[in-house]
Amino acid sequence: MKTYMTAGAALLMTTTIAAAGGLDRSGQSIGAIFEDGDYAELSFGSVSPNVSSAALGGANMAPSYTQFGLGYRKQINDSIAFALIFDQPFGADVAYVGLPIAGIVDSASVTALGQYQVNENVSVHAGLRYLETSGELTLGAFSNTYEPGTGTGYVFGAAYERPDIALRVALTYSSAIDIEHDGIDLPTTLSAAFPQSVNLDFQTGVAADTLVFGSIRWAEWSQASLTDSSPVGQFYAPDNDAFTYNIGVGRRFSETFSGSVSIGYEQAQGGLASAFAPSDGNISLQLGGAYTMDNGVEISGGVRYIRVGDATADFTAFNAGTPTFADNSAIGIGLKVGYTY
Repeated sequence: MKTYMTAGAALLMTTTIAAAGGLDRSGQSIGAIFEDGDYAELSFGSVSPNVSSAALGGANMAPSYTQFGLGYRKQINDSIAFALIFDQPFGADVAYVGLPIAGIVDSASVTALGQYQVNENVSVHAGLRYLETSGELTLGAFSNTYEPGTGTGYVFGAAYERPDIALRVALTYSSAIDIEHDGIDLPTTLSAAFPQSVNLDFQTGVAADTLVFGSIRWAEWSQASLTDSSPVGQFYAPDNDAFTYNIGVGRRFSETFSGSVSIGYEQAQGGLASAFAPSDGNISLQLGGAYTMDNGVEISGGVRYIRVGDATADFTAFNAGTPTFADNSAIGIGLKVGYTY
């Protein structure tokens, strides 16, 4: 089923900052599997956060970062399709001015996914996900760089579609993945536990050339952690799961151009935040658009403004008390090129 604005509507729905929803960055979308026929896509995103605390001097502790994604779908026959999806699902980049606290988490993931069309309306999908992560950590006198580590997980779900009204509801589960990293500078081991999650994506036509779309993502960050085998121990362990919501409206203005507007929301949880994620919830507004060419190429893009939720963070181990991070924000931009052939 071809939607009215495919990538243009949803391109930035999961563009966020590292501190929102744990270390979530990509949202682990599998949207490429729902494209028509043979399809390939390339996406790029850039996020510029501004996250600071007046009590810590007001310097931004969250540098800008970029995101890349690739997707490939092959229609094997009338009932079976296959997709390969590359994304960067988790990440963090933290650097405090005047405090010995810094950290980087990088990730890259490849998901191999199969889809079986049960009938005109129902399909199922399942596959394997390979995840590679690496990182750096400075906490006080402790400083270490870690070798890349790898882990595997699985993905499965189902979708219900009605092409006549552009309706699709897709539910996808992704398993937790645990990874071990050997230290380079010091002989320690970093154990990383990344959470299981469930994505619910939906869209439906509500009028001629008009589409309502959205998503709900649950990620079990309360069971995720970063732990070093040294006396540093467990230095990142969120207390709560993350629920992230997006809803928007898309409109096709002509045979070649469509636009969309959407809002996102993640509920604040309260309590003390980690120095590696000093925010609590967020709300965002996104504008997007897509231009479709006659040769099967669609170029889409958008911009998203994110209001980062205020948080009180725990810096007692560094004699800095519990500073408040307030009035923070981020800007995300994205571009995607899709080709149906």
